[in-house]
Amino acid sequence: MTRKTQILTAILLFTGISAFPAGRSKPPVVSEATLLHEMTDRDALARLPYPAYTTRQFSSYDRKAVSPDQPGWFGNDDWSMFIRTENRNGRTEHVLMDADGPGAIVRFWMTFAGTDCGRGTLRIYINNAAEPVLEASAFEILSGTKVAEEPLAASVSTLMRYDRRGHNLYYPIPYAKHCKVTYESPNVYAGPEPEKRKGTENVYYNIECRTYAAPTKVVSYTGIPDEGLHKAAENARKTLAATKKAATGSPKPGFVRLKATLAPDQTAGPTIRGTRAIREITLRLEAQDLPQALRSTVMSIRFDGEQTVWIPVGEFFGIGYKAMHNDTFFTETDEQGTMKAYWVMPFEKECEVSFRNFGTQEVTLEGGIVHAPWKWDSRSLHFGAAWHQYTDAKTGANGKSAPRDIVYTELSGEGRYVGDCLTLYNTVNGWWGEGDEKIYVDGETFPSHFGTGTEDYYGYAWCRPEVFTGHPFIAMPAGDGNLGIGYTVNSRYRMLDAIPFSRSLRFDMELWHWQEARMNYAPATMWYMRPGGICKIAPDTAGVRQPVVLRRSQLVPPVLTAGIEGEDLEIRGCTGGKAYGQYRTNGLWSQNTQLFWHNAPVGSMLTLGFESAVETAARFEGICSLAKDYGTFRICLNGEELAPAIALYAPELITREVPLGSGHIRKGENTLTIEAIAPATGFTECFFGLDRLVLHLQ
Repeated sequence: MTRKTQILTAILLFTGISAFPAGRSKPPVVSEATLLHEMTDRDALARLPYPAYTTRQFSSYDRKAVSPDQPGWFGNDDWSMFIRTENRNGRTEHVLMDADGPGAIVRFWMTFAGTDCGRGTLRIYINNAAEPVLEASAFEILSGTKVAEEPLAASVSTLMRYDRRGHNLYYPIPYAKHCKVTYESPNVYAGPEPEKRKGTENVYYNIECRTYAAPTKVVSYTGIPDEGLHKAAENARKTLAATKKAATGSPKPGFVRLKATLAPDQTAGPTIRGTRAIREITLRLEAQDLPQALRSTVMSIRFDGEQTVWIPVGEFFGIGYKAMHNDTFFTETDEQGTMKAYWVMPFEKECEVSFRNFGTQEVTLEGGIVHAPWKWDSRSLHFGAAWHQYTDAKTGANGKSAPRDIVYTELSGEGRYVGDCLTLYNTVNGWWGEGDEKIYVDGETFPSHFGTGTEDYYGYAWCRPEVFTGHPFIAMPAGDGNLGIGYTVNSRYRMLDAIPFSRSLRFDMELWHWQEARMNYAPATMWYMRPGGICKIAPDTAGVRQPVVLRRSQLVPPVLTAGIEGEDLEIRGCTGGKAYGQYRTNGLWSQNTQLFWHNAPVGSMLTLGFESAVETAARFEGICSLAKDYGTFRICLNGEELAPAIALYAPELITREVPLGSGHIRKGENTLTIEAIAPATGFTECFFGLDRLVLHLQ
């Protein structure tokens, strides 16, 4: 079969048209060309896949995780865990993936840590061949130009140094019989002694692959594209990178205008009749409190009499509750509040779209819905979306708030899972997303998708706050809440890596913060299912009525009498160095965490905030860290000096009670300012650590 014929076959197969004359039967054919076409075909996502396939994920998850009732279920040694190690032609190759075909790799993510990390050799062997079809450094294959160009091979966030990014390959690698992926590096230790792994190269990976049902024929990846395949790849790349435009798929598109002013608890919206599909929704809200309106205005949709969509509008468009720029293959938003979505949503008879104001203020909405004819058949699916919030959730790495599995979604029926968006507010200076995804398909007792961290699932790496958007399938338009107090939005949308299920799908995520914390944590999920499918996530009417969190004090009560943990102080400004909640199980700090300010130049200032329910005079004492590289600091409360100079030198790291002076606490907001005035002897910059701020009322 020529490449031209493969492309034609792909177009016919994924538009629901038989590729072969009636009365003749031939196996369906999958190739790079058909997969590249499918990657950009939103219509194909709205039907059961043909040819049928299942998915699974190979990853470096901690192998101590065997069962929920075993102690290793939340194990966090998620690096350099390989299937096995092979000696091949004098080389030591660590096996990341070993899968029988026919199948295809459809998403490949990696990140690394350690000396010369990511520069080892990644090899992909196809159909049990002795020589790899791909051989280069991991960076060259995953985010360089060895296989494809952006966005099919890309790293995020580009604001972060290259070797600390998440490296994402979305270019498909099909194989007819078998695929094996290995990594070779002299810096990797994969032996049984955990202590020997320290200081070596750490390898983190997630590889998602399809396995096709018989008698599907797969044309294997060769790494030698011809002109037709070059064109298919370029068409896919341009389509995914282009400004979004709803393709009507019909010469007779329809348009329904959306315009209403909703009083509290009022509902409005149109009904569209016929066998059609929504192809684009545009919306803009106006309200005195826009963030609350984006959360409390809920879009619900009934397709052919079944409600399958119930989601706050901000979550549906991938921005949570703040107007901001974001750009993916399915969503497009701007800072002025215009929001667009490009999910294809077919229905056989009618569709009822409604918007309800669950808030206490008046909300005006304006926009439109583009719809077009659809050929409804036995493979057609209804679109679904749900949202719920874990409000004021308690989470942490140890103690009473140990990690736990929470439910993103639970589906019953036949369809495929196609994406999610996570909106959260973090209330401490530390990383919230150490947890792994666990996705169970069709009643699995062990998840076929077991990840290595929430940021890895969303395509970036290392808890980083640097935002990214413009990638077709992954985005973080807000990241202030990563490693710090603030707001974060992560999203992941699926095309080739959509997860089909014939009976059920359950998506659990470990809720795991490195510190004891309180958070609002709200996942939104998207899927397609046959009519009659059920989502077990009930509409969270209480959650959408909750005030959205814009400041930490909305979740964490004000300081009253005893004091406050150093890491719980709100970092409001830092003119030099870096400040964050430092976690370390050294037995020195309460909750194993201190507020740490390092590499602070002389004259730089750290501004901290806290709130008090009362106005009072108090004497301050700090449970401070002292070490050989800690400096001397001046401390002020609300602009008034508390301590002109406190020296935090000690030969070894210790904690000690340090008098900080007396001052006046205001009712409401208070500001604590720390100024670096002298480094320790032999150092040019200052280090500061505060375990706890203690108050003695006067």
